[in-house]
Amino acid sequence: MTMTPLVARGVRKHYRDTQALDGLDLDVAPGTVHALLGHNGAGKSTAVNVFATLTRPDAGEVRVGGHDAVRHPARVRSTIGLVGQSAALDEALHGRENLVMFGRLHGLSKPDAVRRATELLDAFGLTEAGDRKVSGYSGGMRRRLDIASGLVTRPQILFLDEPTTGLDPRARHEVWAMVRQVVADGTTVLLTTQYLDEADQLAAMVTVLGAGRVIAEGTPSDLKSNLGGDRVIITAAGPDDLTRMAGALGTAAAVDPDRLEVTVEAGPAGGGAAVVETVRTLDAAGIAVDDVLLRRPTLDEVFLHVTAPDDVLDPEGAAR
Repeated sequence: MTMTPLVARGVRKHYRDTQALDGLDLDVAPGTVHALLGHNGAGKSTAVNVFATLTRPDAGEVRVGGHDAVRHPARVRSTIGLVGQSAALDEALHGRENLVMFGRLHGLSKPDAVRRATELLDAFGLTEAGDRKVSGYSGGMRRRLDIASGLVTRPQILFLDEPTTGLDPRARHEVWAMVRQVVADGTTVLLTTQYLDEADQLAAMVTVLGAGRVIAEGTPSDLKSNLGGDRVIITAAGPDDLTRMAGALGTAAAVDPDRLEVTVEAGPAGGGAAVVETVRTLDAAGIAVDDVLLRRPTLDEVFLHVTAPDDVLDPEGAAR
């Protein structure tokens, strides 16, 4: 049986009057990307610091790579890689020199560190830039090199704490490609991010934190499905067509007169069937349509829903 790379039970951590983690439970499956979402102050970075043995929890149990993070922190550190929010690179050194330095700091011999640096530069598309100073790298190149530095020892689990903050869209996509490759090579990734599209693109499982505890958890697809089904949005050709459209589609249709739109819930049959049925209904009634759009709930909507102060969900989805 494959060992679960990370298990946390009832983890608590406070700083003076602030309860950063309040009974956090978490299971991270092997060979996947698991995303931690939450507002600033929700406990994401504190959780990573506890898992990486940088911070000692006040209570609870954490096992990383099968090792107790409190009793055997050195064993945990031998199984993990950590890439923080700020790049931990020496800009005066070349890219290759940075990786060799990290390898030596982790106990590799000089030949092994050089060999591993060459492998990582090739894997991350940085071979040509490897012998240039990091000070001349673009933001995306620096972040790729930073992630590569976290993989020098071939960790079982890699912690990525908001890895694409401040990057432009092209650089973000470059980092996403690298994360996918890391997982394809067998490393488990725990990713903290404030970008909902990032979690949607990368994560097999998403955990939403609020005030240091889990308030929602599931696959991106399940979380979006729990929020509601697909919706068909039809744009009318004009105001008169909008009125007729609303009448043809029935009382369940929601009308937005400013946008000339009518929205219909897809129902259990699914979005594709709903689009076909809606178009047939309007065509039979001779109603002009300007556009038809099938829209699914987004992780942004899930996040806003579960973190709303008066409408928080527990991990099973029950409102409280």
